[in-house]
Amino acid sequence: MVTSELLSTFPLLKSLPKATLAPLAEQCVLQKFSRRGIVLTAGKSEETVVFLFEGRLQGVDFTVDGREVGIYFVEPGEYCGELGVFDRGPQPEYIIALSPSVVVTMPMDALRQAMQHCPELTSTLAIKVANRVRQLTLQRSLLGMPNVEQRVCHQLLLMVPDKDKITLQESAIANPPTHMEIAIMLNLSRETVTRTFRKLQDLQIVRRDGSYQLKIVDLRALKELADGDRKAGQE
Repeated sequence: MVTSELLSTFPLLKSLPKATLAPLAEQCVLQKFSRRGIVLTAGKSEETVVFLFEGRLQGVDFTVDGREVGIYFVEPGEYCGELGVFDRGPQPEYIIALSPSVVVTMPMDALRQAMQHCPELTSTLAIKVANRVRQLTLQRSLLGMPNVEQRVCHQLLLMVPDKDKITLQESAIANPPTHMEIAIMLNLSRETVTRTFRKLQDLQIVRRDGSYQLKIVDLRALKELADGDRKAGQE
C-alpha cells in the first residue's frame, strides 16, 4: 500500500500538502522489477510516472543496427516518464532496471490534477524536462567524438559534482556505473572502456575506492585528456 508518508519522501512531492498527497497515494501502485526488467516501454503511450524507491534504473535507446545505447540513470528518489505529462505522447525511450528495483507508479492524470493546484510542482517538472534535453544534446555530441578515450573521459567529467569542476583538484563519483554501462552509454565495447580505465589508473588519474566510489585523483589531467590537450600515454 502506498501512503502519503511514502510519497513525501520523494523530493518532487515533499512540499505538497497532505490534503494533496493523500488522494495521490490512493491512486499509486508499488511495483517490483528484477534486473533488466522493462519499467517503461519506448513507443508506448504510458499513462504513469515512475518514482524510484529502491534500486537503479536507466533510460536506453537502440541504434538503427540494434545496439543498445544508454542515455541517463535514475537514482532512488528520482522519477522518470514525465514527458507524457505535458504532451500525452508516447514514451521516447525504454526504462530498464539495472538492479532489482522497487518503484511507485503514479497515474499521469492524477499528477496533472495536482499540478493545477501547485504551480511550483509544474515549474519543477518543466525544469527537469529542460535539463534532460540539455543532457541528451550533450550525450549526442559525445557519441560523435572519434577518439574513444576522450569519449570515456568526457563521460566521467559529466558525473563529477559541479563544485569540483571549478577547483579541478580531485573529486569522487558515488555509485559509478560499471564498465559495461559506460560502454552502452558511449556505443563502445566493454573491453575498450576497460582498457581506457587501465590507462587512467596507470597514470594515477582515477582510483577505485571500493565498489561504491570512483576517486578522481587528478581532475585537471582528466579534463586535459577529455579536451584532447593530453594523450593517455603522456606524463
